[in-house]
Amino acid sequence: MSDWTPTREAGLERMKAFVPGMGRAYAAGRNTDPGPGGAHAVSRLSPWVRRRLVREDELARAALEAHGPRAAEKFVQEVIWRTYWKGWLELRPQVWERYLVARHQARAAADRDPALARDLAAAEAGTTGIDAFDAWARELAETGWLHNHARMWFASIWIFTLKLPWALGADLFLRRLMDGDPASNTLSWRWVAGLQTVGKTYLATADNIARYTDGRFRPQGLARTAEPLTETEPVGAARPLRALADEAPAGPHLLLITPEDLTPEHLIGPWEIAGVALAEGPDAVGDGPARVFLEGALADAGARAAGRYGVEPARLATLDGAALAARARAVGAIGLVTPAVPVGPTATALAAAREALATEGLALVEVRRDWDTALWPLATKGFFPFKEKAPQVLAGLGLPV
Repeated sequence: MSDWTPTREAGLERMKAFVPGMGRAYAAGRNTDPGPGGAHAVSRLSPWVRRRLVREDELARAALEAHGPRAAEKFVQEVIWRTYWKGWLELRPQVWERYLVARHQARAAADRDPALARDLAAAEAGTTGIDAFDAWARELAETGWLHNHARMWFASIWIFTLKLPWALGADLFLRRLMDGDPASNTLSWRWVAGLQTVGKTYLATADNIARYTDGRFRPQGLARTAEPLTETEPVGAARPLRALADEAPAGPHLLLITPEDLTPEHLIGPWEIAGVALAEGPDAVGDGPARVFLEGALADAGARAAGRYGVEPARLATLDGAALAARARAVGAIGLVTPAVPVGPTATALAAAREALATEGLALVEVRRDWDTALWPLATKGFFPFKEKAPQVLAGLGLPV
């Protein structure tokens, strides 16, 4: 069983231990899912990376310095896949809104249709009778993590064999995965369904599952075809990346720490911080291991912030403008500053809080990391054009590519 201690120290230790596996061993074994307790060729660092307890640049640098660009290529590509998804959604925020609409409609349909509600409950509980799928559903509930290949198979079976609404599958992952990310999760489910790359679906097959689970599963009765889902309107062109600050403003500010970036001490210096508040928006995660990991990660971020900024952090019940304003006034802050929050539920809550803060005369400044500023604008098309441009950008960030 893996150790999921939700601290930066634990994440860095895991990264250090995995460095020897970031080269050709990763490329050779990354597609195989040996199951819980098996010898994985993947790092399982994604929960720490999701909360930026371990940063993408730290991972990429460790791989490149240990193995060089050629041997580390596949590992670095997986690191920047996550960056690509986040950039892609940041340039097309309407796709997140489409997902929310689809989820609302699917929930309403399940409320009206007892048979659909029953099938959804069976899929979430892992009682569909499809052995592989049911094992992954239980693994997800019990551990809060799945191998990436298992996620693809799970999504394909959910959509094309069980005929369940894709948005509710995406919602299940977002609630239960310790690394559940609005961009990576939503867009990966869209890709499986044939919405992301229009007309191109992902079909899970018994042979492929048997091959990459070392024969643990060969499920019967899977869909033989995967007819792509459709949308009424095309997504449209990417918009420019919204402009944000590249450094914290002067004067005493309240530092807001959200679940989107739990190492603000590496971005925002101590000289302008009068107080620290930790808050999360609604729908951050569900219960179970994902909630346990997030609570521990927030506590770890708070402890590090106390040491860095010399103030005791306040944990707020919600990401609420009135509560933030009250905290800012209490510490004598003239405004608030936070690491940039990408598209998703936290950004939605933050937008509402920003309006409330403005009525109190308090500005909320977001500071974006150089990694995101440099790479997100490249996500205008598919991953492969992004991948081709990435090495030059990584070199500009000081990585040994």
